[in-house]
Amino acid sequence: MMKKGKYLAVALAGMLAIGGLTACGSKGSAGSTGPKESIADRYTPKKDTPAWKLDKKKKVTNLTWYLNADWWVNTDAFGKDMITKKLEKDLNVKIKFVTGDNTKLNTYFASGDMPDIITIDDMTSSTAKKAASWAWSLNDLSKKYDPYFLAHAAKKMTLDWYKLKDGKSYGYPNFSNTQDDFDKGYVNPTTAFVVRNDVYKAIGEPSMKTPEEFLAALKKIHEKFPDLLGFGFNSVIEGASAISYSLQDYLGVPVKTKSGAYYDRNLDPDYLKWVQTINTAYRRGYLSDDTFSDDTNGFTDKLKAGKYATIFMDGTTSQASALQSFIDANKGKKYVAIDGPQSTMGRTITLRNSGVSGWMNSYITKKAKDPAKVMQLFTYLTSKQGMIQMQFGIKNKTYTVNSDGKLAIKPEVTALQNSNPTKYTNTYNLGSFYLFANDRTLANGAANSNAKSVQQFIDWGKGKVKSNYLVENVAPDQGTQEAKNYSNINTTWNTSIVSMIRAKNDKAYDAAMAAYKKAKKQYDYAAIQKIMNQKMKQNIKKLGLKE
Repeated sequence: MMKKGKYLAVALAGMLAIGGLTACGSKGSAGSTGPKESIADRYTPKKDTPAWKLDKKKKVTNLTWYLNADWWVNTDAFGKDMITKKLEKDLNVKIKFVTGDNTKLNTYFASGDMPDIITIDDMTSSTAKKAASWAWSLNDLSKKYDPYFLAHAAKKMTLDWYKLKDGKSYGYPNFSNTQDDFDKGYVNPTTAFVVRNDVYKAIGEPSMKTPEEFLAALKKIHEKFPDLLGFGFNSVIEGASAISYSLQDYLGVPVKTKSGAYYDRNLDPDYLKWVQTINTAYRRGYLSDDTFSDDTNGFTDKLKAGKYATIFMDGTTSQASALQSFIDANKGKKYVAIDGPQSTMGRTITLRNSGVSGWMNSYITKKAKDPAKVMQLFTYLTSKQGMIQMQFGIKNKTYTVNSDGKLAIKPEVTALQNSNPTKYTNTYNLGSFYLFANDRTLANGAANSNAKSVQQFIDWGKGKVKSNYLVENVAPDQGTQEAKNYSNINTTWNTSIVSMIRAKNDKAYDAAMAAYKKAKKQYDYAAIQKIMNQKMKQNIKKLGLKE
């Protein structure tokens, strides 16, 4: 099962930048208390019973669900496999999925011919901010049609985070991790410094925590295993994010200054010490130029073949299959997580994962044919039962419960997934419908055959994953000059960090750094930081955080 970051062998769709949205000629208006449709002849809502179990409506409700994600797959499989077929039977619905991009989404708003549900991927977009004009408040719908949603299914912290100016919440995200999720250890790490166990043993299992130890270990690897790539990392296409933002987390670089202002972590001296160290490793031949030119497939192929001796790996769970392929083909060999590069200033590792914002946000539009039924669907999918069903299936049919209470996918289900993916999709399709998935649900699962390859990584990272609500969504609003400037600065950094690591001499390294500093000045970083500071204060107020 994939996850964001996690779930991201899939490329994210472009961020929305839709302006000028108006109410879509639908029933109700912004600030109203919800739709007028009555359910008096169908059921009486109860706080402690989900409404789908009470509804006496006999006619099947046909729903249209639009995903603003043209990369989404398996839309035709919904309602055919065992899992989603049960959902449709339980709720007495049929769901038609439609996918597209921003152009198609704009067409919906322009025509007023809206689907029942819309899913987008950015709470900071104009579309999300104007949701009150085209979507029903989940607070109002729950109170009127399904109070179980607010009482037992939805997370209060998530709803509070998504409140608009009217104090109501309209969209609900997947992978929204609350502080309770972090405190209980439900949120797994997706970053690790890993090494091939046979290589590590052969060089004496040295510490690689300090720059000096790191370079010394790579030297031994270079001498004993000349055919291997001493050090590698992924996500270069996305601006070297593994060696940039994720490494900053790994080193415990703070997100704010001592005075509480937004901190430019790219210029942190502790972090730059390690960038210089990696550059030294490159100059000594411990890194390959392939690291900077390989696409995802190239990296995966090398991973399967065990070509890397050490890797600073981002999105570890999405690499599980490739890692397992290496294990299967090389008896006794595997990659293991160790305490790699550490802060030179004594900071603690602060690994990140999805925060309260989550990823993709789903809304019930004001054109929904049966808002009560759609509210029931949201409750079903956000409830523990629904989430487990979408991810693990049906007890004793697709999974069993171990003695430790963990849900284990049945061997025959996993075997079918590996041997005949098409038949598996048509039969089970576990985990592919993750629009309401979250980490606390996935934490119920025992490691399946592929996940076993990263279980040690996860165990190593326990206790090292921290929430980062303070700086969530603090970037300037889309469409503003500051947002354009911020994008230009980030683009320059993406180029600079790669150039710094690949610099063949100090002059080239300094020039790459100078280009980034020049961009900050040219694009008025001070004005951007001011906006970020304001948004950080808003986050503190919204969630009652400590400054």
